[in-house]
Amino acid sequence: MKEQIEELERWGADVIFGRAKGVRAALMRFLMRALSGVFRMIVQIRIWRYRSGWKKQHHLGTQVIAIGNITVGGTGKTPVVELLAKSLRDQGRRVAILSRGYKSKKLDRPQKWQDKQGFAIPGEAMPKVVSTGSALLLDSKFAGDEPFMLARNLDGVAVVVDKNRVKGGLFAVGQLGVDTLLLDDGMQYLDLAHSIDIVLVDAGSPFGTEALLPRGTLREPPKNLRRASYILITKCTGRSNEALIARIRRYNPTAEIIECTHGPIYLEEVFTQERQPLEFLKDKWVGAISAIAVPEAFEGSLEKLGARVELRRRFADHYRFSRKEVETFMHRCVERDMELILTTEKDAVRFPRPGSIDVPVYFLRIEVEILKGQEVWDDLVTRICNPPAAHQQVLRHRHAYRV
Repeated sequence: MKEQIEELERWGADVIFGRAKGVRAALMRFLMRALSGVFRMIVQIRIWRYRSGWKKQHHLGTQVIAIGNITVGGTGKTPVVELLAKSLRDQGRRVAILSRGYKSKKLDRPQKWQDKQGFAIPGEAMPKVVSTGSALLLDSKFAGDEPFMLARNLDGVAVVVDKNRVKGGLFAVGQLGVDTLLLDDGMQYLDLAHSIDIVLVDAGSPFGTEALLPRGTLREPPKNLRRASYILITKCTGRSNEALIARIRRYNPTAEIIECTHGPIYLEEVFTQERQPLEFLKDKWVGAISAIAVPEAFEGSLEKLGARVELRRRFADHYRFSRKEVETFMHRCVERDMELILTTEKDAVRFPRPGSIDVPVYFLRIEVEILKGQEVWDDLVTRICNPPAAHQQVLRHRHAYRV
């Protein structure tokens, strides 16, 4: 059953991106396009409900910075969240990242937690605490890929997972003592009021397939970029973004724009944590295995570093590899004399250890580098760390709603 579901998810992605051909795919695209119109109406009505005050937002008495996008996957959001969390932590802010924990498993039993008075908090009132900032409490199975990766890489930053991020935020503020909340993938999460909206736009595919879900990859129409306070153009290649910026300005004439790239830094062996420089890939015959939204970008980056990508194995985004699947791919690599297996850092956190490691497995560490707008980024960090006195007054008097 798992294989059939995974195959269906991959076919659905191929339909959306135009890779699937034939009558069946064409009919599915026609149906999806009709549904996209319904989806657009639902999205706009939902936003109007919050904007008009018909549906109330929750204020937790602290700053909430939403980092998100208007497309599905592939904008490089997690490295940006990591960079912002580090920057704020280093400036003395007590930071928690709130995530929904996409495709994470339900806990076998609730985590135990005592409040400051020593009373136990009921399990139903507890979000999943991935990290307190000083201790890593859950693995990727129960935390989700990105939350676990962030928790592992960010000492001094708490990570809390719950679909109800108001509940997660209340816990982070009340029990973990944080003063800044980063709402991961939060542009569309409107139950929690945002102090600042940071929206990511992929330079290579800024508006995906230019159609809304389910026909395309847009979560919202491009005009909804007007809600952004800051716009990060990600994955820049050095080419001019003037045309893209001009289009963005039609939707949002006032947001600050930052241009950045997501560059590879080093290789790390998945099981031994041994690191190698990027030059290590030069002329190596490799097999690439991944379960991400845009595997072509990952494989292309390996080839740009000089690797000879001979074998490719792609799974649906966030797919949890089985040990058998990893061993089968490793056996193929052995038969074809591959020197390395490469995966992404996100995939590495759920990579099962095979019975025997006949080919070393590395992930490619990616970090954000700001190309244009460093002063804007620095001002953003300063703005969060030192909010105006009037804003601090508002935060002190806001009511934290019960959930």
